[in-house]
Amino acid sequence: MSFRPRPGSIPDSPGVYRFKDAHGRVIYVGKAKSLRQRLNSYFADFSALHPRTQSMLTTAADVDWTVVGTEVEALQLEYSWIKEFDPRFNVKYRDDKSYPYLAVTMGEDFPRVQVLRGAKRKGTRYFGPYSHAWAIRETVDLLLRVFPVRTCSAGVFRRAGQIGRPCLLGYIDKCSAPCVGRVSEEEHRDLAEDFCDFMGGNTTRFIKRLEQDMRAAAAKQEYERAARLRDDIQALQRALEKQAVVLGEATDADVIALAEDPLEAAVQVFYVRGGRIRGQRGWVVDKVDEVTPGELVEQFLLQMYGEAGAESMPREVLVPTLPPDAEAVVELLSEQRRARVDVRVPQRGDKKSLMETVERNAKESLAQHKIRRAGDLTTRSKALQEIADALDLEQAPLRIECYDVSHLQGENVVASMVVFEDGLARKGEYRRFAVKSKEGDVASIHEVIMRRFRRYLEERSATGELAAEDDAHGPIDPETGKPRKFAYPPNLVVVDGAGPQAAAAQRALDELGIDDVAVVGLAKRLEEVWLPGDDQPVIMPRSSEGLYLLQRVRDEAHRFAITYHRAKRSKSVKESALDSVPGLGPARRQALLKHFGSVKKLREATAEQICEVPGIGPATADVIVSTLKGDGQ
Repeated sequence: MSFRPRPGSIPDSPGVYRFKDAHGRVIYVGKAKSLRQRLNSYFADFSALHPRTQSMLTTAADVDWTVVGTEVEALQLEYSWIKEFDPRFNVKYRDDKSYPYLAVTMGEDFPRVQVLRGAKRKGTRYFGPYSHAWAIRETVDLLLRVFPVRTCSAGVFRRAGQIGRPCLLGYIDKCSAPCVGRVSEEEHRDLAEDFCDFMGGNTTRFIKRLEQDMRAAAAKQEYERAARLRDDIQALQRALEKQAVVLGEATDADVIALAEDPLEAAVQVFYVRGGRIRGQRGWVVDKVDEVTPGELVEQFLLQMYGEAGAESMPREVLVPTLPPDAEAVVELLSEQRRARVDVRVPQRGDKKSLMETVERNAKESLAQHKIRRAGDLTTRSKALQEIADALDLEQAPLRIECYDVSHLQGENVVASMVVFEDGLARKGEYRRFAVKSKEGDVASIHEVIMRRFRRYLEERSATGELAAEDDAHGPIDPETGKPRKFAYPPNLVVVDGAGPQAAAAQRALDELGIDDVAVVGLAKRLEEVWLPGDDQPVIMPRSSEGLYLLQRVRDEAHRFAITYHRAKRSKSVKESALDSVPGLGPARRQALLKHFGSVKKLREATAEQICEVPGIGPATADVIVSTLKGDGQ
């Protein structure tokens, strides 16, 4: 291979290496105790390599490396680069479904208990994950008797405060009603802290405290209060009964098990806190290389705990096999938790039995995933090949970009760019454009393609890719260390429209001198595929997977463009309505919108209500009322 490093140029030191494709995009990141031995293994006997490794090497056009001092530094740098560059050939664990969590928004003035999915938010405590949202709601309903924390949305909370009356939960004592001042901000936060302590496994002290209070109330002959405390104790006990006791009460551990075949692996995790199973979660992964179970465990631990907060880290992590660099992993996790974390393989007793249970779950998860995925992988590959055959492309279009224009009678013209790689959406690479042209969709498409690919050429030139083959950065910005926004070209550009739109896109590429990107238009009415300059469309069978993929790409571009257009139009309507009010500057316009939430609600307000906004006097309020009411008629 032409990019193979010269003999002796690779240091015999620990470090992290990355392979790049012809465009400088990082496609694989790895670490090694000896960079020389590891990299030489890629170039020794190509035929003996794993098929996915062969594919990676044929895609690659360059390799570089960074020497580090210790194995812990190598782990940290490898994790950072994988997170930064999202290399397509690296092992990536994907949730096998979206798991709900019980979340407490401790970062708010009045913390709220709610069910959340997706990415974790800063300042929020999470418990779970749970298999079903209804399981969380049952638990919360029981706990609110004892810890009446707010559960309402920000709008409901604010409205209750404005009218001075709490919602139903406040009346039935399942909310302490901080919205109307029944408890102070500090008292409500204490309730939320107690709720989190109970969910975190510190359950015994709350039940003992309630039992003492119940006996004291009974001794004073306060039988109604004693009965309520008895019911509170029973509610806490029922909440605990929903979580199976599996280990000793002092045990905090994550139990991780693997099930694998030559191509894929599934991971299951049981979260044990206070000896009880508090949650369960699963991941699946494509095996990229001849990766061992220990290496899979190591990659999983890095991904799972890479950004975890100290409060969510367990004291003990039980694994099916130790990672190759076990000591380095333990040191890294202990740094993350700011206390010792033990990583070990259970050998006997209850922990061994629990590991076997988790492993059975992993095997079942892998079996179910393979049933779902078999059709999915085959379908995506078939779709890409059908597109390549229909459009007479040299290879399947692994990266597709689709563009759509959205406007309302020529106003607020915007465009979207969506990206699909290997048949899957890459939402992190979506882009949107505010279009300057007012001459119709064809001119808008030409403008957007020119802007997108001019940026591509500028960034290639900025990195030196056009002039120097040994450029160190490629499409990576050396200042931020992040990929440049338009650094990677697609194999295929799809535009929403027929022949004229496709011709406009092709004309833009021709003007820029780009000749290695195919262009196609997809017309909505008959789902016809148009090539630039052709008088007749390419007819793909209505049932073909290739046409279905093009439709999905086009529909996603349309959705993304419409979302942007509506947001821009809504902003324009708000601004134009308040712009017509004499003497109203930007700061007071913003204050009015923040106070009332919308122009519609402001239009319905009286002058007295408008005067409540800081900076708005009676005379200005009268002008606002007369101007907006006149606009609304």
